[in-house]
Amino acid sequence: MTRIAVCPGSFDPVTNGHLDIIKRGAKVFDKIYVCVLNNSSKNPLFTVEERIELLQEVTKELNNIEVESFQGLLMDYASSKNASAILRGLRAVSDFEYEMQITSMNRILNEEIETFFMMTNNQYSFLSSSIVKEAAKYHGEISELVPKPVEAALKKKFQNPA
Repeated sequence: MTRIAVCPGSFDPVTNGHLDIIKRGAKVFDKIYVCVLNNSSKNPLFTVEERIELLQEVTKELNNIEVESFQGLLMDYASSKNASAILRGLRAVSDFEYEMQITSMNRILNEEIETFFMMTNNQYSFLSSSIVKEAAKYHGEISELVPKPVEAALKKKFQNPA
């Protein structure tokens, strides 16, 4: 039986924390669909297409990762991929309450799909896409926080017009 998981997120942009969870998950699951969710309640810096391209670039050495996008219910997407699991990263206790609410709702929508939580590496426990974007906006040092292609993309987004 193939162990298929979906790792959802907005990934705006993908950080080293996200990549840590994806890489470690790739050792546990046979296939992971990294799913860029088009969250209509957020105002993203990167388009869905740009986020997919960045994720594909930083996961290209992982042969069991496929990057896609989806709009709608996560459990519908996971079911369409024959996934048995949702893979989520937890940074701190503050993430737990939100994740518990989402997981509880997902269980109502589809009790056949389990949610697996993976604690992020301690060095990324503070890291969020919002913090990275704020630092990049003011030309702060972000090389330790994001993969190189993401750093370049952020610098391009926030370069001063000539």
